[in-house]
Amino acid sequence: MNDQLKIFSGRSNPALSKDIANYLGKDLGKLTIKTFSDGELWLQFEENIRGCDVFIIQPTNSPAENIMELILIIDAAVRASAKTVTAVVPYFGYGRQDRKDNPRVPISSRVMVDLITATGADRIITMDLHSTQIQGFATIPFDHLYSRMVLLDAIKSLNFDQENSAVLSPDVGSARMSQSYAKKLGMHFALIDKRRYAPNKAQVMHLIGDLKNKDVLIIDDMIDTAGTTVNAANSAIENGAKSVTAVATHAILSGPAIDRIKDSAISKLIVTDTVSISENKKLDNMQIVTVSEVFAEAIKRVYDGKSVSALFEF
Repeated sequence: MNDQLKIFSGRSNPALSKDIANYLGKDLGKLTIKTFSDGELWLQFEENIRGCDVFIIQPTNSPAENIMELILIIDAAVRASAKTVTAVVPYFGYGRQDRKDNPRVPISSRVMVDLITATGADRIITMDLHSTQIQGFATIPFDHLYSRMVLLDAIKSLNFDQENSAVLSPDVGSARMSQSYAKKLGMHFALIDKRRYAPNKAQVMHLIGDLKNKDVLIIDDMIDTAGTTVNAANSAIENGAKSVTAVATHAILSGPAIDRIKDSAISKLIVTDTVSISENKKLDNMQIVTVSEVFAEAIKRVYDGKSVSALFEF
């Protein structure tokens, strides 16, 4: 591939960045990042990027330092006279704070987009946004990729019987995505009506659909504290489901998530590598599928001036 294409990685998920670069037949660019004793970041490109198309890969999950790191890398690339700078953000942090739902609160996802844009990025590429309307906050091209290309293959490998299986949406917000999976897989569809009474706290109120003697798939864009997913799984079993497999793009797995999943009715957990998963969070029943090829193809298409949406026409 042309030497004018340069791929650099922040420290949030270097393994994914390396896989993306390898797929494209490239080495990751040389970038030094250090953290001073007071917590401040220092970084420097160790190679010439003048006139190059630069792609910076950095999920912006916790800690917040990952966001600052991305912003500083973008700024350094712009000041080093890169031709274009693309922020590749496999997991877009603050994506759930997309509206002013209470007085005197920020629209944090808008702030994230503004930071990336104001620093000088020419394009944003991300995957499975919690709220797709976040794209409307951007004044630069914003490519939204989907993990379903790789997740569908992982699900199909489980060889579920279509007639005796169902996709269960854990809440109304995930209904559209879950319906799409149910249609693609030829499975039944069910929906949980839940009530959120505090941040990261929700309660199942009603189950709409028949799960009796069915293998159930719970599909969501992310698993954070796992409360929503585990409640849905336990509710499925209580309503006669034979087994429960949970599927999510972003494995945030914060707070009590791992203990909750261990103690739940979930027999298998399928996630992607948009976020780096530490060894202490990897479970025996967890399958991690890579999205590196999806991002690599998107990067290649952006660089070649081809359609990115054509990736998902299947």
